[in-house]
Amino acid sequence: MALKYSKQRQAIWEFLQDRTDHPTADVVYNSVRKDYPNLSLGTVYRNLMLLRDIGKVRTVDVGDGIIHFDPQVREHNHFICSECGRILDIGGLDTDRILADAATNFSGKIEGFTVNFHGICADCLKGKQKAPADDVASR
Repeated sequence: MALKYSKQRQAIWEFLQDRTDHPTADVVYNSVRKDYPNLSLGTVYRNLMLLRDIGKVRTVDVGDGIIHFDPQVREHNHFICSECGRILDIGGLDTDRILADAATNFSGKIEGFTVNFHGICADCLKGKQKAPADDVASR
């Protein structure tokens, strides 16, 4: 079944496609509604979940109770800064080895996994990072 075209969905996708900050539905809503004032948060959330279901974005759970959205659907992992809350992409890990090691020690069927690293990002170590709300407002 082909998806019916939606200007709002297109605007949501265009907002997301080049972002690396893993925004929440609220961040997407607050930005996209500037061009679509009748847009509801529910519509944004439904469209984000649809984009996830068709493989254009993936959801990221970083343990903060909020769903973050990532347009980079290729295999990669995340680093969560405990100081500023930023979520950064980490690539280059030998995830095949991690999966193989896990499968050797588990009798069930592993269908996927995530790896989140926690610590302090380079900007916070240097004392330069702005608060997440300030960073989002400047976009």
